[in-house]
Amino acid sequence: MVPARPATTPQPHDDRLRPRRIAVVGGGPGGLYTAALLKRLAPGREVTVWERGAPDDTFGFGVVLSDETLGGIEHADPVVYEALKRDFVHWDDIDIVHRNTRQTSGGHRFAALGRRRLLEILHDRCHDLGVDLRPRTGAPPPDRLTETHDLVVAADGVRSATREAHRDVFRPHVTAHRCRYIWLAADFAFDAFRFEIAETEHGVMQLHGYPYATDASTVIVEMREEVWRAAGFDALDEAESTARCAKIFAGALGGRPLRANKSEWTTFRTVVNERWSHGNLVLLGDAAHTAHFSIGSGTKLAVEDALALAACLQEQPTLGAALAAYEEERRPVVASTQRAAKASLEWFEDLERYLDQPPRQFAFNLLTRSRRVTHDNLRLRDAEFTGSVEREFGCPPGTPPMFTPLRLRGLTLRNRVVVSPMDMYSATDGVPGDFHLVHLGARALGGAGLVMTEMVCVSPEGRITPGCAGLYTGRQGEAWRRITDFVHAEAPGTAIGVQLGHSGRKGSTRLMWEGMDEPLPDGNWPLVAPSPLPYKPGSQTPRELSRARLTDVREQFAAAGARAARAGFDLLELHCAHGYLLSGFLSPLTNRRTDAYGGSPEKRLRYPLEVFDAVREVWPAERPMTVRVSATDWAEGGTGAEEAVAIARAFAAHGADAVDVSTGQVVAGERPEFGRSYQTPYADRIRHEAGVPVIAVGAISSWDDVNSLILAGRTDLCALARPHLYDPHWTLHAAAEQGYDGPGAVWPAPYRAGSRPPRTGRTDAPRPRLTLHERDQDG
Repeated sequence: MVPARPATTPQPHDDRLRPRRIAVVGGGPGGLYTAALLKRLAPGREVTVWERGAPDDTFGFGVVLSDETLGGIEHADPVVYEALKRDFVHWDDIDIVHRNTRQTSGGHRFAALGRRRLLEILHDRCHDLGVDLRPRTGAPPPDRLTETHDLVVAADGVRSATREAHRDVFRPHVTAHRCRYIWLAADFAFDAFRFEIAETEHGVMQLHGYPYATDASTVIVEMREEVWRAAGFDALDEAESTARCAKIFAGALGGRPLRANKSEWTTFRTVVNERWSHGNLVLLGDAAHTAHFSIGSGTKLAVEDALALAACLQEQPTLGAALAAYEEERRPVVASTQRAAKASLEWFEDLERYLDQPPRQFAFNLLTRSRRVTHDNLRLRDAEFTGSVEREFGCPPGTPPMFTPLRLRGLTLRNRVVVSPMDMYSATDGVPGDFHLVHLGARALGGAGLVMTEMVCVSPEGRITPGCAGLYTGRQGEAWRRITDFVHAEAPGTAIGVQLGHSGRKGSTRLMWEGMDEPLPDGNWPLVAPSPLPYKPGSQTPRELSRARLTDVREQFAAAGARAARAGFDLLELHCAHGYLLSGFLSPLTNRRTDAYGGSPEKRLRYPLEVFDAVREVWPAERPMTVRVSATDWAEGGTGAEEAVAIARAFAAHGADAVDVSTGQVVAGERPEFGRSYQTPYADRIRHEAGVPVIAVGAISSWDDVNSLILAGRTDLCALARPHLYDPHWTLHAAAEQGYDGPGAVWPAPYRAGSRPPRTGRTDAPRPRLTLHERDQDG
């Protein structure tokens, strides 16, 4: 995360351009801290805070702040920092209790205090600075405030009335999620951040608990909506719910009671706004954005917003520039936090999926759920815990998870890294040439367990571009044999796989760098697809495949599969993703047929399964076959995660040894949710629900990500594309950077001298032994 920018010291400014009269709506931590900062930086300002509740009204109990946030507070206002520091409780451990087994991971460095105490500190600071605090007073309407004040800060929470008054400008998107939760407290201090899982007759429930004082802890109880109703919580009042939760988690609480504070069961809502400011009105904290409590981010984000807003108001020449700079600075940080929070939230929503994992792997999976905590930083925090997870997983001593072998049918891969299929558009008449030999050969020498070809087309009409490679002639098969022979001879232990596909309606286009998905200026060939739907405006309209042509194409796939076997490939993948021909049958957005190959999910699956069976029949029984699918179309009405699980199950039942889980590229109007490892949750779900090995793809860029995903049990293999374009020896370099030199990453003999990173500069200069302070010097 980008650290919050600390507020700067006051600078001279033009009073006509800087806000002097400031209204803050909302007296929570974000609003109060904003008011204190703005008043401290310019004491002549008139700052007023309206808060509908009493000064000590608050929901929840404890607040967790990171070292990063505390550093910003210390720099901006040492008075607040010192007051906070006196009341913080600190701890290092996280306990995960599941099926009567406790796993402990240390080194996490938490700091917390009571939310009520935090408000007292901020109230006192505002009073000392001369902020006009108006508790138990509703704010005037937003339009009146914007007329009477230079700046209006809306810090009035997730249900912000100020934001809603201008929702046409801010355009908020509020998403409700699938769990119910309640904030409670216990009158003793947990000795760690505690996660406890209860498997009840009604379903799975979880407790999140942490200390916030020497004699008190926050306790959050959470469960899926259907579990909440089945357990009868919907019919209980506050006292009854509190007593019931204490009984369910009596073991964690040592039989002690819980207490409430205006506690009610609620559903978390993720708030995203398209804009954060409108004229002289700006959103801050939960009014602008929310992130799930399971990563402890609400108060932290609000405080960091306040720091950034104060800094921007000091640094920028005008109010408009300041609000634009504030949003520009904070939006990417918040978006990153919200992605992590979404991953964490969904992990707990789907907790039941992981209950049967081995105890240590379950704990590791929970700790790394947001993708912010990784294998490497967990190892740095607690090497003993991480080592125990690795041993349980089966890692040989000194072997990172990514370098453990994996067996698929008769093929053993020496590590878990796959060079993902990447179209090179560099073949001539479908024949791979020297470029392909060097491209694939270099990546095979680079140490990956499996190197995949680009999508190799089964017919001239099935090409995406004139530069696409094929396996529809004997000459093409011989050219591929030259490449597989090189890999097997010069990179022994590396497997090479072929991906077979047909472009469908996405064919007859220009080379990627000449205009991706754009039709050829001339020389176009006719296209076929499940239904006569062009990919996008301006694309060629394909012909709907007749029964006879369905048979022809199926036989083309089988013939290409037989050539692939003779060419010496170790693994074959059938491409049923990204909107190409077989993917076009699977998606309801691209398959509008009314015959036996369209309509229900089962009928849409029929033809891809027929093709799979035809290829499997000619492919050697000892060699594995995989299938690539788009687990979501990222478009309304398209394939979603649940249907993707059914698709994976069907292919596994027909003999697929693994499913390569990608997403999207099926329709031009898709709206993907990009981010780090953004496609891996789909692989995770298919692995656990369909019970089939998976290959995860999508913005996996570091060896730390690979280790984390493998060890958590979210995938069996990781496929990386762009990292291998940047560095053909990515896998060997990952081994060297981790100090690994074993059978999972073998350097070719001619390259062995390069297995250690070269020195980049002098490192033996003498270190300074004495520092002279000004008072120590003569003169």
